Amino acid sequence: MEGHINYLVPIALMGWFPATLIFFLLLPAHRAVLLSFLGGWMFLPVIEYKITFLPAFDKTAVISLAVLLGALCLDTGRLLRFRPGWIDIPMLLVCFCPMGSSIFNDLGPRDGLSESVHEVLLWGLPWLIGRLYFTDWETLRELAIGIFVGGLVYAPLCLYEIRMSPQLHFQVYGFHQHSFFQHIRYGGYRPMVFMQHGLMVGLFMAAATLSGAWLHHSGSLKTLFGLPLLLLVFPLLAMTLLIKSVGAIVLMFVGMATLYCVQYLRSAFPVFAIAALALLYLFVRMTGVISSADLVAAANATLGAERAQSLESRLTNEDMLTVRALERPVFGWGGWGRARIHDETGRDITITDSLWIICIGNKGILGLAALLFALMLPTLMLPRTISVRLWARPETGAFAAFAVILLLWTVDNLLNAMINPVYLLIAGGLGTFETGEPVFDDTGECTDEDASEPGPDDCAQSPVHG
Repeated sequence: MEGHINYLVPIALMGWFPATLIFFLLLPAHRAVLLSFLGGWMFLPVIEYKITFLPAFDKTAVISLAVLLGALCLDTGRLLRFRPGWIDIPMLLVCFCPMGSSIFNDLGPRDGLSESVHEVLLWGLPWLIGRLYFTDWETLRELAIGIFVGGLVYAPLCLYEIRMSPQLHFQVYGFHQHSFFQHIRYGGYRPMVFMQHGLMVGLFMAAATLSGAWLHHSGSLKTLFGLPLLLLVFPLLAMTLLIKSVGAIVLMFVGMATLYCVQYLRSAFPVFAIAALALLYLFVRMTGVISSADLVAAANATLGAERAQSLESRLTNEDMLTVRALERPVFGWGGWGRARIHDETGRDITITDSLWIICIGNKGILGLAALLFALMLPTLMLPRTISVRLWARPETGAFAAFAVILLLWTVDNLLNAMINPVYLLIAGGLGTFETGEPVFDDTGECTDEDASEPGPDDCAQSPVHG
């Protein structure tokens, strides 16, 4: 952190609670949730307050707790009607696996409880809120539109930082949220705006572009603000390219290609192939079947020397941390940096960039498997609920875009650790459709037996899906 925290930081964080309550009073509940999550994540300060005996307090916790407060005060019936399903089991394991990690590492139940509460705030509450509020095709469509509009709102701010350097967070809140020097790229700057890192901004803009492109292609949305949607998609695409986040750009084009391949092949094979490659990568990294040197050489040949050097640093640290993690394979080492490697003076000599290596180190194979199941199952099970033959229809365009975006975010976390609660809203929303019968069959007919005239509007009202 560079600079000094100013008075706007606590005002913004604590002010988000009354702001969210106002959203609930003025807007339909799902739109209040959408505005709270997107607005909070895009503009609240990136800071973490350490509180004794309590989990860290950051903007993810603020947003999730503010929405939970709004639901408890102004939408209690929705909470009372919620019934968990089998799809929630992996997320429950994600949230409460730290209890086992603490106990098996003799850190005590209090430590385990604190860590579990942190995981609930980080992962569990956004997932639950997605399960509560994005339960039909129309609310998911509005979530997709909201993400696209969020990208449009961020575009001029990104352009400003590309030209003037990443300064907005410093100018508003008094400090840089991450190292400035990591955001000098290819003779220019990579924007951070109000997110943790430029990589997070890059993936968010890629997801917004992908959402807009598929909403247009599927016919879910043709115009916005009185303009043809393509007149907004192409500038957003250009801005995503200008951010110069190579990984996000590659994932964006992979996502677009995947959606088109699914449509024209009428098969979910491209989606399953991406998931399989991600799991294969984890297997390779954990077992050392392919050496880090070979992976670096491949990166050097395809992405250039600069990116290969960055990858080499990541992989070297991962190699050391994997050996350390597998000393406690089931529940990991627990918290307090015990999964990291220190020299004889006690200095930490490792860098953790990837979410998977953090997860397996702290929570073991059980915690990593639970997280992968929680993030991948909503996508991999979606073809059972909505036939891939229908992924380009207006009613299901948002489903298709989100299935791929969620998978791409999971893949991105194989090399990064950019946790964004907006993607967890998506995961929870898609997960809702695995708790009942299929919504659309291969003919495009709604399968809600209570619908007198089957169609997407009847599915939106289905009691199974809220």
